[in-house]
Amino acid sequence: MNDGVNGVALAVFIFFFLAVTVMGFLAARWRKAENEHSLDEWGLGGRSFGTWVTWFLLGGDLYTAYTFVAVPAAIYAAGAAGFFAVPYTILVYPLIFTFLPRLWSVSHKHGYVTTSDFVRGRFGSKGLSLAVALTGILATMPYIALQLVGIQAVLDVMGVGGGEDTNWFIKDLPLLIAFGVLAAYTYSSGLRAPALIAFVKDTLIYLVIAVAIIYIPIKLGGFDDIFADAGEKFTTNGVGGLVPPEAGQWTYATLALGSALALFMYPHSITATLSSGSREVIRRNTTILPLYSLMLGLLALLGFMAIAAGVKVENGQLAIPQLFENMFPDWFAGVAFAAIGIGALVPAAIMSIAAANLFTRNIYKDFIKPDATPQQETKVSKIVSLLVKVGALAFVLTMDKTVAINFQLLGGIWILQTFPALVGGLFTRWFHRWALLGGWAVGMIYGTVAAYGVASPTQKHFGGSSKEIPGIGEIGYIGLTAFVLNLVVTVVLTFVLRAAKAPEGIDETSPEDYTADAGDPGVKKDLEPIP
Repeated sequence: MNDGVNGVALAVFIFFFLAVTVMGFLAARWRKAENEHSLDEWGLGGRSFGTWVTWFLLGGDLYTAYTFVAVPAAIYAAGAAGFFAVPYTILVYPLIFTFLPRLWSVSHKHGYVTTSDFVRGRFGSKGLSLAVALTGILATMPYIALQLVGIQAVLDVMGVGGGEDTNWFIKDLPLLIAFGVLAAYTYSSGLRAPALIAFVKDTLIYLVIAVAIIYIPIKLGGFDDIFADAGEKFTTNGVGGLVPPEAGQWTYATLALGSALALFMYPHSITATLSSGSREVIRRNTTILPLYSLMLGLLALLGFMAIAAGVKVENGQLAIPQLFENMFPDWFAGVAFAAIGIGALVPAAIMSIAAANLFTRNIYKDFIKPDATPQQETKVSKIVSLLVKVGALAFVLTMDKTVAINFQLLGGIWILQTFPALVGGLFTRWFHRWALLGGWAVGMIYGTVAAYGVASPTQKHFGGSSKEIPGIGEIGYIGLTAFVLNLVVTVVLTFVLRAAKAPEGIDETSPEDYTADAGDPGVKKDLEPIP
C-alpha cells in the first residue's frame, strides 16, 4: 500500500469533486418551480423526471459506492458466494414492475411523499405508519454511513489524512470537508442535486469498468490466469471458492431472494421512484435498469483480479481501490477514485432526503404539528436531512468499519419487515392493520435478536446476516426468515381480528387510484416531464 500521497490521482479526484459540487449548487435552478417551498419540489424534484433522468437517478441511488467497493471485496474474500448480488438485482426488476407503477399512481393521486403516507392512507393507522417510518429511518442511517466509508477508503488509498497515529481531526479532515459539501448542496437543491450529479457518476463508473475489464486482464495475462490464481488461493485457504460449497447454497439463495425483496423497501428507492413524471416512466425503467446488473457482474470480477494482482490488505474494503492504485496510471486511478467518491455522494444525498421526508411527514406532522404548512414541512425536512448526515458521520468516525458494514446488513433485515404493509397494501385490503403491526413487531424482534447472536472473527455480536433456519436446519438469511415469520403472524392475526370484528381503519384510496397516470383527473402535474 502506498505510504505517500498520490498527487496526480488526488488532483484528478479533486477536479471531479469540485465539478459535481458546482453542479450540486446549480441544480437548485434546474427546472425551478414557482412554489419551491414544498416537499414535492425539494424532496421529489417536482415529480417531473422523465425516463432517462429517472434511470440515472435510480442507478445512482441503488448502485452505491458501497456496491462498487463491497461486492468485489466479497468476491476477493469469499469467492463466488459474493456473487449473490448479481442474481438479486436480476430478480428485483420483475418484482418492482408489478408494484411500483401502482405505488406511483396512488401516491400522485393523493400527494403521498413517503411509503408511510401510503400505509397511513390505505389502512387508516398512524401507528402502523409510524412503525414503517421509524424502520425506514433506522435502516437508512448505517446505509448513509457506508457511503462515507466508501469515500474514506478511497482517501486512505490515496494517502490523504495521514496514518493511524495522526491526530483524529487531521486524519478525518478530508472526510469532514466532503461531508460539509454534501450537506450544503443537498440543503440548497434537494433531490435535483443528486439527479443532476448522477449523470456524471454513472458515466464515470461505466467508463472505469469498461477500461478495467479490458486493461487489467491484459496486464495480468488474461482471465485464465486470473481464475487460476483465485482458485489456487481458495483451495489453499479452504475459504470460499469459485463455486459456492453445498453448505453455503441455502445462504446464497436466501440472501439473493431476501435482498431482492428488500431493495425497493428502502426509503431512498421509493423517493427516486416517486420523483418520476408518469407511471410509464417507472415501467420503462424496470426494463432498462437490468443494464446495471450487467455492470455489477463485470464489477464483481474485480475481486478475482485483485487476487491475481497480489493485492494484500487487512481491510477487504480497500482491495479494489488498492487494485486501481496498483494497476492504473496515476491519472486514471484518480478517475476511478472519483467514480467511487461521487458514487457515494449521490446515494448519500438521496438517502438523507428520504429519511428527512419520513420524519417530517410521518412523525413531525402526524404527531407534533398536524397543522404544519408546506413551507414548515420543507424547512423541517431540510434541517433533519442535515441531522441525519451528522448522525451517519458520527457513526463512521466513532465505530469500527466492520461493525458499520454489518449494521448495514441489519438494516436490510429491518427494512424487509415493511414489505407486507407496503406491497401487500398495494394489492389487497384484506390484512388487518393491527395484524400488520403485530407481524412487523415479531419480524423486527426476531431479526434483531438473531443477528445479535451472530459472531464473527472481529466481533461477538452482529457479526453477519445468516443463521440456522428454524425447522430446516440450513444456514439462511436472517431477514428472509424474519419476513416469513412476519407474514405468518400477520395472516393468523388477521383471521383472529376479523373473526373478533376488530375495528378497521378508513381506506382513503379507491381502486382506480392504483392505475391513474399523469394528466388523469386528480393527478397533479406541475411541470412538463424532464426527458
